[in-house]
Amino acid sequence: MEGLFRSARRRLAQLRPIRVPEAPARAFRDLWPGDAARGARLLRGEFEVAGTARRLAPAEDGGAGGGGWDARGGPPYWRAAAHAFAWLRDLRALGTDPARLRARALTADWLARGAQERIAGAPEVAGARISAWLGHWEFLAATAEDGFRRQLMQRLAQDARDIVAALPAEAEHRGALVALKGAMAAAVALEEEPWLARCVRFLPAELERQFLADGGHVERSPGQQLLALQDLVEIRNLLHGAGAEAPPHLGAALDRAAPALRLFRHGDGGLALFNGTREEGSSLLDVVLSQAQARGRAPAALPETGFHRLQAGRTLVIVECGTPPPGRAAAALAPDALPRGADRFAHAGTLSFEMSVGRDRLVVNCGAAPSADPAWRDALRATAAHSTLVLADTNSAELREEGLGRRPERVEVERHEANGAQWLEASHDGWRRPFAAIHRRRLYLSESGDDLRGEDVVEAADPPAFALRFHLHPAVVAGPQQDPSAVLLRLPSGAGWRFRAKGGRVALEESLYLAGEPRRTTQLVVHAEAGVGAVQWAISRVSLPAPGGGAPGEG
Repeated sequence: MEGLFRSARRRLAQLRPIRVPEAPARAFRDLWPGDAARGARLLRGEFEVAGTARRLAPAEDGGAGGGGWDARGGPPYWRAAAHAFAWLRDLRALGTDPARLRARALTADWLARGAQERIAGAPEVAGARISAWLGHWEFLAATAEDGFRRQLMQRLAQDARDIVAALPAEAEHRGALVALKGAMAAAVALEEEPWLARCVRFLPAELERQFLADGGHVERSPGQQLLALQDLVEIRNLLHGAGAEAPPHLGAALDRAAPALRLFRHGDGGLALFNGTREEGSSLLDVVLSQAQARGRAPAALPETGFHRLQAGRTLVIVECGTPPPGRAAAALAPDALPRGADRFAHAGTLSFEMSVGRDRLVVNCGAAPSADPAWRDALRATAAHSTLVLADTNSAELREEGLGRRPERVEVERHEANGAQWLEASHDGWRRPFAAIHRRRLYLSESGDDLRGEDVVEAADPPAFALRFHLHPAVVAGPQQDPSAVLLRLPSGAGWRFRAKGGRVALEESLYLAGEPRRTTQLVVHAEAGVGAVQWAISRVSLPAPGGGAPGEG
């Protein structure tokens, strides 16, 4: 029934004429820095999204033909980013006339050949495109021909009308906030006060849906937390600039979301790699937190979001110990459709952790490639790509195109602190159905931060074989010792740490790190045979001789 009402509202809205001015009634400015390297690739006809580069070029480009807008361009997530136009930021970062001309050529090509693609009309894509066009109006269109500007404004008005008529958005993830933000920007640019009033009316409910009580975003992804915080800052500035009164929910959401983002930052200033997140430069995070006027230190935990931060001395451990975000019941995604559930980027990484010492990352997850082909994307979503236990080579959650199928339904966690030392005990039931098993992980961080100890337990009548995986950052050098249960680890700073395990066979195996460009790395794997219910392990600081000073000592 709700779908019928939405369809009727859209049809009625399309009957109403819109007064489209020649230029936005109010100037906008995109707040965020672009990437000049990605801009240079766009000049060469390549568009990079989350580590995946594909062809994106206007048809007139050197006689080679265009590409990128239609279904042959790539997976839906990559194409959605192409149609969303945030890449204007990267061309602007070049600051050259060729970059400006390429931006116009790509936009004109999109108007001619890409505007009718189904994915271009998705509310989250259209909302992002509206924000990008208005935020880069001076760079893209202010000095362009009248006909080009008129086409832009007409399409912008059409998209905004459709989004406003369809509110509230059907997506249960950040895409709904992006759509709402774009509609608000268009309402101000077109001086459509009824549109703005409708958007502001839906804003409080959307903020309540998007942000949990502890400030974490509903998708439980550090990367989406960052983007959602950027959305909040833009909406606040937009309403302030338009002289509109923002609902108190907006300020409250900002006050909660900004500190929550700090929980996910490692000592190098970048983000931990959970649930589709890739490394973001610390400078961008600094800019976003500054714009958000964030105050205070990182919280020790986000209890509703399900993350804990153990910190002592120079050592930091970030643990993923919450239930996966909610999904949408669907047999399969229709071609060219985007997922609607908040689990769209969710990984099967429950109870995984990352560890850093000062500015050096030590234990990591493998990263993400959400815009890659499905097989490669899902390999990085798998439990084995995370620093946690893998039972019988089976993922702790079922990976599907639209999100997750079978998943942990109950995740329990207890935290204790005494005299600076910290204990965390967590469990999940993701393997309850296939193996009638519970995974329990206990972590202890000493008051000095020099000793992290863990125990992983499989509670089952007849425990299957399992593996504990500890993916190492590519900058960490790992070497075996005479003791087959131990491995010596050297950090870039020269600091030495030793990994030891009891209850399984320790091996050094190859791994891959996709926080940015793909890099080969190593993982420590503890293989436990069937019937073995528990493995104890420790990562402890040791003294090492200076490089070139002989074989590493036992410390």
